[in-house]
Amino acid sequence: MNFTIENIILAVSILLLAGVIGAKFSTRLGLPSLVLFIVVGMILNRFVFFDNAWLAQLLATVALVIILFEGGLQTKWESVKKVYKPSLSLATIGVVVTTVTVGAAAKFILDLTWAEGLLVGAIVGSTDAAAVFSVLGNKNVKQKLTTVLEAESASNDPMAIFLTISLIQVIQSPSFEPLHLVFSFFWQMGVGLILGIMFGILSIWIINKINLDSSGLYPVLSIALAIFAFSTVTIMNASGFLAVYVMAIIIGNADLTYRHSILGFNEGLAWMMQMVMFMILGLLVFPGELLHVAWQGIALAVFLMLIARPIGVFVSLFFSNINIKEKLFISWAGLKGAVPIILGTYPLVEGLEHGQLMFNVVFFVVLLSTVIQGTTISKAAELFNVTGTGKKAQSSHSLELISIGKANSEMVEMRILEESPAANKQIHEVRLPPKTLITAVVRGERLITPEGATRLLPEDVLYVLVKKDKKKELKETLMKKGGDS
Repeated sequence: MNFTIENIILAVSILLLAGVIGAKFSTRLGLPSLVLFIVVGMILNRFVFFDNAWLAQLLATVALVIILFEGGLQTKWESVKKVYKPSLSLATIGVVVTTVTVGAAAKFILDLTWAEGLLVGAIVGSTDAAAVFSVLGNKNVKQKLTTVLEAESASNDPMAIFLTISLIQVIQSPSFEPLHLVFSFFWQMGVGLILGIMFGILSIWIINKINLDSSGLYPVLSIALAIFAFSTVTIMNASGFLAVYVMAIIIGNADLTYRHSILGFNEGLAWMMQMVMFMILGLLVFPGELLHVAWQGIALAVFLMLIARPIGVFVSLFFSNINIKEKLFISWAGLKGAVPIILGTYPLVEGLEHGQLMFNVVFFVVLLSTVIQGTTISKAAELFNVTGTGKKAQSSHSLELISIGKANSEMVEMRILEESPAANKQIHEVRLPPKTLITAVVRGERLITPEGATRLLPEDVLYVLVKKDKKKELKETLMKKGGDS
């Protein structure tokens, strides 16, 4: 094959088109889109030889930063703070228990040392944010469980990464001090959390105060700040992934200039990075090599799905108020994906004796787990009776909101909640801030032109033109319990 610049550009465009079409059909099938992207990569490696694990790890890490940043931007703090305890327990204790349980099985199934077996367990110990967000995004599952799973998947990567790197150090240096690991854990998590908060606050200030001439630069600025935060925190030997996720939550829940442009840009970029990342990781795997570890991969995948993950969930949620059926659903919905495969490249990059074996087995386990669990989430929700009370609230309309950086007003989106002081009241009864205008009301499939007699109902989405210095007052009036109305 003649690899000219034109051919490469054409191939990239075809891959992106295939990724977009594949994502559409994967949603209908209930299958995580990452599976299709990986399969495309595996098909491509029949024509393109690629075995640079270091480059794959680099590209995948950048992609993961962008995916985590986008996931954090979409995370509502009001929802997360209600479930942070079980989510945090799953992201720490759950990962450790899963690591030990799978590690014991891997030692005997793969004939590895204890340290190598635990390394395999650590690699597959975390759930994947991209997979969980994409699969649960359109499923009718209890909001509490969806939030728990999404918060867990976005916050358990630091623990898995910490355990993976630490175990590699133990394998390479058997005299490694255990106390150093304890100090390293608290340093990575503590510094990552603190700096994530600081970068989040600083980023909000920069975005709102910089007053750029072009609105298109604001989304670029946001992703530049995220990558800068990750690299800075990582250089300090702390958890850059945790910092980026915390930073994104703070930014996503703040009042931002050009908010919708920033969110839209990062959502599109995250999708593109998923496609590129999974295709590149697929290039590292050769189907012929997977056949050699087929029975080991099947055995570990079944053990992970039916034994290790449930044990980790039940142990970490022992003191929570989540019932048994909900715990069983959380166990089944712990999808694997990008992070385990990325971590699977670490033994390859470090040149461990069984590095290729570990990568192949991890890849097999992730692929099998994702296909089986990802396609049966809806059935599992019905089986364990954890379906939501109704259809997920999603506006069928999309309005491009405008935030003029140098003007004193902007268009904002507000959702009327059940407990909102404006719920079930007519617009003329709601005491809006001066110079504020409700320009549109979206209710289900309908776009309503608001009038004074229009009654605001729970789950209505309002588009409001408001002065920038009155946004806080508007939020209290329309959304917060006890606001003026």
